[in-house]
Amino acid sequence: MSPNFRFAVISDPHIALPHTIWDHPTRFHLVEISIPALELALEHLEHLDLDFVLFPGDLTQHGEPTNHTWLQQRLAQLPFPVYVIPGNHDVPTLLPDERSIGLKYFPHYYSKFGYTNPNQVYYTCEVLPGVQLIGLNSNQFDESGQQLGCLDEAQLIWLEDVLTQIQDKLVLVMVHHNIIEHLPGQANHPLGRRYMLENAPLVLKLLKAAGVNLIFTGHLHVQDIACYEGIYEITTGSLVSYPHPYRILELRTDYQGKQLLHIESHHIKSVANWNNLPQISREWMGDRSHPFMVKLLTAPPLNLPIVEAEKLAPSLRYFWADIAAGDASFDFPSFPPEVRRYFQTFSASSAIDNNTTIVLTTNN
Repeated sequence: MSPNFRFAVISDPHIALPHTIWDHPTRFHLVEISIPALELALEHLEHLDLDFVLFPGDLTQHGEPTNHTWLQQRLAQLPFPVYVIPGNHDVPTLLPDERSIGLKYFPHYYSKFGYTNPNQVYYTCEVLPGVQLIGLNSNQFDESGQQLGCLDEAQLIWLEDVLTQIQDKLVLVMVHHNIIEHLPGQANHPLGRRYMLENAPLVLKLLKAAGVNLIFTGHLHVQDIACYEGIYEITTGSLVSYPHPYRILELRTDYQGKQLLHIESHHIKSVANWNNLPQISREWMGDRSHPFMVKLLTAPPLNLPIVEAEKLAPSLRYFWADIAAGDASFDFPSFPPEVRRYFQTFSASSAIDNNTTIVLTTNN
């Protein structure tokens, strides 16, 4: 089949009702504007002829029951289907605690948004004729209760079985953690690997064997499109973090039978009491960037002495903001040659992170 359809992606909205907001001095995102920002995005999308909307996780600030309740009630009012998955912030603990719902209760809150089985935190469904969505859970916990980003064995077996049964359909995979690297050396970097799925190579192998070529992720809070052997991973930045993006995508089949995915990025420019939101949030991120940049400079592969890192870090005030915006180019001529070359590797090779058209290949 050659389906034609239009959909949107809103990632990492971190919904926080005012009475639930708690501050952390190093957070880059603005949960303070989470509800008005989401309302503006939804108002825009409600005027479009959309077939569905995807939310790749971190729906709430930190898994609070009241925030999950508010969101599922708001999503139920929309004129199009919505599909969600949990992010690490949605289920920070395996069992409920004084703050969060716990992993096993997530499907109970979102039974209208993909989760027909209340006892399973992953699902698959046909969102349109010829279009199959697979929503995965990348949140696991070790014996000490530490949260991990991976797919457990039971889910991997389930995924392989589902992929085997799907024939002649376009498959969309949605998972919170990244499967394909979006930053240089991300899978092995001490600061980047926590955003990656720990067993990403195995999952990629399964997807490639099944002819899957579209993955939608969040978590990293950046606008980026990465490709690995014909598989595209589209990660969408956080709605509450600079540059406050969301995406509208349209798939069409041309007269030659090629499937073309057209991608547009849109941004929240202002909300009440935050009239110049992009500038405010860029400065917010810059104000909190110094400790993060020092860690990046002193970590492998640069391993700079702390004294030198402290000197260079101010020049990187907007580095992460520019990464988050996508399609960035970097050069710091005053940096030592090795350090300069390292940061040049973060430059986008082509401007595809925000607005582009992808030609999909298919094994069908």
